[in-house]
Amino acid sequence: MNAVIQLLNSLPDDQRPVLVTHSSGNHAQAIALSSKIMGLQAFIAMPINAPSVKKAAVREYGATIVDCGTSAEDREATSQRILRETSNSYLIPPFDHPHIIAGQGTLGLEILEQVPNLDAIIVPVGGGGMLSGIAIAVKALKPDIKIFAAEPANADDCAKSFAANERIPLQGPPSTIADGLRTSVGHVTWPIIKDKVTDIITVTEEEIITAMRVLWERMKLLIEPSAAVGVAAILSERFRALPNLRNVAVVLCGGNVDLDNLPWKK
Repeated sequence: MNAVIQLLNSLPDDQRPVLVTHSSGNHAQAIALSSKIMGLQAFIAMPINAPSVKKAAVREYGATIVDCGTSAEDREATSQRILRETSNSYLIPPFDHPHIIAGQGTLGLEILEQVPNLDAIIVPVGGGGMLSGIAIAVKALKPDIKIFAAEPANADDCAKSFAANERIPLQGPPSTIADGLRTSVGHVTWPIIKDKVTDIITVTEEEIITAMRVLWERMKLLIEPSAAVGVAAILSERFRALPNLRNVAVVLCGGNVDLDNLPWKK
C-alpha cells in the first residue's frame, strides 16, 4: 500500500481521481484500501477466477470490482474500458510503474533494518514489481547481497527470459495455484530483474502446496500459494546446494487463503 500512497501523493493537489487498476488480489486490496483512506472511488478489474477471499476484501474496502477474463490482455483491456467510461480516472498499474516499484522497495529496506547481515533474499515473482523494487533498494545498501526470484514452474516466463537474456512473456493464462503470480514480467521491471537478480528458481505445484503446509504446521503461519513459492524455493535441493548462503530472508507476500478450499485437502 505504501507504493500506492506514494503514487497518489505525486499527483497535483487539485486532482481527485477515480482510481483504476487490474489485479488478482494484493494490489487490488492496496488500491481499495488506499482509495478508502484518501476518500477516492476505485474500480478494479479482477479475473473471474480470482480467489473469493481476495474479492471479499476488496469489496469490504469499498472498491467496485469489474469481472474480466484470466489473461493479461483481458485485464488490461477491461482497465482501458473502465478508463474510457469513467471521467477523471487514473490508472495505477499493478507492477509496471516506477512509483509502484519504488514503494515495493521499502520491503527490502525494512528487511535490512531488521536483519542487516543477510547473504540473500528470495522474492516471489509475477509481474516483478516487488522483486525489482527490493533488488534496487537492497543492492544500493548492500551491493554483494544475492537476490533470488522464486517462480512457479507452470508460469516460468521470468526463468525463460533470464535464460534467454530477453523478455519472453507468458503464452496465455498459466495453470498454477499461485494466483498472484500468473502475470508476465513487465516491460519496466524486466531490465531491472535482468541487471540485479542473481538467479530464478522454479518450483512445482506440489512443492508450493507442501511449503504452505510446512509453514502452517511448523510456524502456525497460513500463507497463500504465491507466498509459498518463495518458501518452496528455499526448501528446494537446488537452492540448498548453493554455497555461502547462511543468512537468507524469504518474502511472504500474502496471506489471502480460502479456508474452505485448502489445497492439501483435495
